[in-house]
Amino acid sequence: MKHAPTLAGGLLGLLFIIFGLNFFLNFIPMPADPSPADAPHKLFMAALFPTGYLAFVKVLEILGGVLVAVPKTRNLGLLVLGPIIVNILAFHVFLTKGAGLEQPPVILITLLSAFLLWSGRKSFLGLVKA
Repeated sequence: MKHAPTLAGGLLGLLFIIFGLNFFLNFIPMPADPSPADAPHKLFMAALFPTGYLAFVKVLEILGGVLVAVPKTRNLGLLVLGPIIVNILAFHVFLTKGAGLEQPPVILITLLSAFLLWSGRKSFLGLVKA
């Protein structure tokens, strides 16, 4: 159990590095989405792609993934990835109406980040103490 946070941090970091790099290198093919073109999640992504905002988020995913994978910088990585993880969950809950929440990457990212936050909770207490 002593090595569980290291293993979880490495796996979470690897997930974010892989999916962040996939945006730029396109080595994981995207499955076809049968939903209509005016579906809310498609309109949202259509707004993010041409503006360059998604590229910025993907750079932060790669940076956060590297930071989470290294034990000494794990908490800083969680601070970088925290808003991204919340947005991933919000995207699936509000824009796709829960579709995709059962996908293994979403479940794994949620569980690993929650575990790392719980295991490092003492380090984060300084952020909320007056």
